[in-house]
Amino acid sequence: MDRLREAVGPEACSNRTADLYTYGFDASIHHRTPDMVIQPRSTDQVSEVMRIAYQHGIPVVPRGGGTGLCGSAVPVQGGIVMDMSRMDSILEISVGDLCCVVEAGCVYQDLNDALAPHGFWFPPSPGSSDACQIGGMVAANASGMKAVKYGATRDYVLGLTFVKANGDVVKAGTRTLKDSSGYQLARLMVGSEGTLGIITDVTLKIAARPKTSAMVLAAFPDPEAAGRCVSAIIAKPLIPSSLELMDSVSIDAVNKALGNPLPDCKALCMIEVDGEPEIVEKELKIVEEVARSEGAITVEATHDRKAMNRWNNSRKAIMTSLAALRPGYSSVSLADDMVLPISKIPAAVVAYQRIAEKYDVTVATYGHAADGNLHTKMLLDPNDADSWQRGEKAVDEIFEATLALGGSVTGEHGVGISKAPNFHKERSSVIPTMVEIKKAMDPKNILNPGKLDQWEGSILRMLRYPCSEYQD
Repeated sequence: MDRLREAVGPEACSNRTADLYTYGFDASIHHRTPDMVIQPRSTDQVSEVMRIAYQHGIPVVPRGGGTGLCGSAVPVQGGIVMDMSRMDSILEISVGDLCCVVEAGCVYQDLNDALAPHGFWFPPSPGSSDACQIGGMVAANASGMKAVKYGATRDYVLGLTFVKANGDVVKAGTRTLKDSSGYQLARLMVGSEGTLGIITDVTLKIAARPKTSAMVLAAFPDPEAAGRCVSAIIAKPLIPSSLELMDSVSIDAVNKALGNPLPDCKALCMIEVDGEPEIVEKELKIVEEVARSEGAITVEATHDRKAMNRWNNSRKAIMTSLAALRPGYSSVSLADDMVLPISKIPAAVVAYQRIAEKYDVTVATYGHAADGNLHTKMLLDPNDADSWQRGEKAVDEIFEATLALGGSVTGEHGVGISKAPNFHKERSSVIPTMVEIKKAMDPKNILNPGKLDQWEGSILRMLRYPCSEYQD
């Protein structure tokens, strides 16, 4: 510990009880207290910390904004949590080269605020945009509402610097838009969730910011009709900048919590189009026509930014609003990030609700329907072991239904802990190769150990909630 303090300075190290407890969380259902928190300020400091940790076999878990929903930043084997938030600089913006360079701790929204005066942006748009950090976005391959048109984080990573388990520094990729030189190590780090190295800076491709946008809010009598609307819009062909779907549970929760900002219906779609003004006008009319032809009860279109923000904020408020439906219950992330073929969205929404009824749990289904990415949030009694057990059974069946429909267990949140058992089922042929890569890059298994392919058993362990059976 003295060597670690010397490496980064005493002000950047803490083993105070309150700090350690706080850094045992991310936004998932899990918690485990680390032994030390370190806040480096440079790649050199990260390298020195890793050399010390490697020598002594100390686990190190990199942490961005702590917004992850799967437990990826929870230190399940203790050790060091490396908080990257002090490495938050925007090192370069080069619009002529269509790129920027940022440190790993740079907050997503801060980067876009800096790009805006140049007429550019970094588009993936995660829901936690005000807090999530670029390094964490790369590590989880994060995305959000805009992914259907603009892609995920992986589509913008040109290069990055990462520190290996033994402290060696690797500069991977380039700052050019094309690169075919050898193994794509920068892309290997995308989605690695801190298990292969610690990302310290990232070179990102940037995109021209759309000139204008508009949105349609369409209410439907059932989720099947809403799902058909999604497929019909894509088949036009028309690629919206975002297309969000909400089921009746989501709508009821938001209306109860926020004072009825949404239509009272069984399902709704929020469809945004963007680009040149004349293109936006044309596509807006097409979206309205498709929604009506697929049985929409009401269709409301707007160019007003305040109205669009109100609708988007209602969609983002689902997780926090759910508790309004059952006081004393908690909204938890279990099976919360499935991705399916777009045409299977209606069947998936129906299947998830039938599973919820079977196990007597409340499940809200919503998400980025145009790229097939659905989220579910579940209401559970956090003090009741039976409630957790029914929730876990429902989760497993939700994932089984997803895989049966040709989907995947995670679209943008990563695997961490919460997805690990079902990730193993889905990717059984991939796991041995992952193990080989991990062993080659981290032979002492000190980088975020116990996650992804290494998690064993139930996800109901190390819970942050007061149900004593599951706190380990």
